[in-house]
Amino acid sequence: MDVASVTALVVQPEAAKLAAVPGGPLLSSAAGEQLREIQILDDHNQRRAIRIPVERPLKLLVDGAEMVTLMTLGASPEWLVAGFLRNQRLIADVIELQSILVDWGSGTAVVRTHSGVADSAAPQPRGTGCGLGSGFGDLMSGSAGVALSSPTRISRTTLLSILETMRHYDAIHRAAGSVHSCALFHDGALWVAIEDVSRHNGVDTITGWMALHAVDGTDKILFTTGRLTGEMVMKAAHSQIAIMVSRNGVTAMGCDLAARFGMTLFGRAANRRYTCYTGFDRFDAGS
Repeated sequence: MDVASVTALVVQPEAAKLAAVPGGPLLSSAAGEQLREIQILDDHNQRRAIRIPVERPLKLLVDGAEMVTLMTLGASPEWLVAGFLRNQRLIADVIELQSILVDWGSGTAVVRTHSGVADSAAPQPRGTGCGLGSGFGDLMSGSAGVALSSPTRISRTTLLSILETMRHYDAIHRAAGSVHSCALFHDGALWVAIEDVSRHNGVDTITGWMALHAVDGTDKILFTTGRLTGEMVMKAAHSQIAIMVSRNGVTAMGCDLAARFGMTLFGRAANRRYTCYTGFDRFDAGS
């Protein structure tokens, strides 16, 4: 397998034809190297070549102020940054952004806004990883204003089709492991899929793409390989996505928030097996 031919990002034709939101930010196009070949010594005392994901730091600078360092494969860092800012509720709309320019030489994403981000809203500089996200207070304060209007339902046939589809969109995981997948579906059809070192990065990237293309989440389904925690549920709800599917499990907070919002959560979903934790009324289990 040619390392250069393996990509963490897939955008299907129906999604690729969507125009960018009018008045949206200027974006660089700085996809980074996603796999690297190294020599290892295996359990048979044999040296051989394997591939590993290229995790790298991306320091986010907003109007000159350091905001956070994101650890990412960098398949679409501009979408990741836009989604991070929106999911952290530092912006309400991407039209507040003037530009997102990523430079891997300096390891920075330089964001310019039209009117600035309020100091009280900005988090302290920190790193991110699979288990890091908003503080508990931020999470709960944000949940108060969530109201889902989605009428979307899902049938068992569609759910199983999504699981089968995602078996074919994990190129980085098959080549090297050590990553999470996230994908957006419409009427059971894949629109966008992304692999990254963090489940939060995956959801943020999908959120960023949706925001930058004015995509409505009320008729969408979000798939992830990561566990459905409270923050993961919150991120989907802020995009008006009411159905989430995960290969992993669901935490109590994720379950409680989903029930409050009227969301449907599927966990442990793989190989035609699944558990529906909440939102049974949206699920047509017999069809």
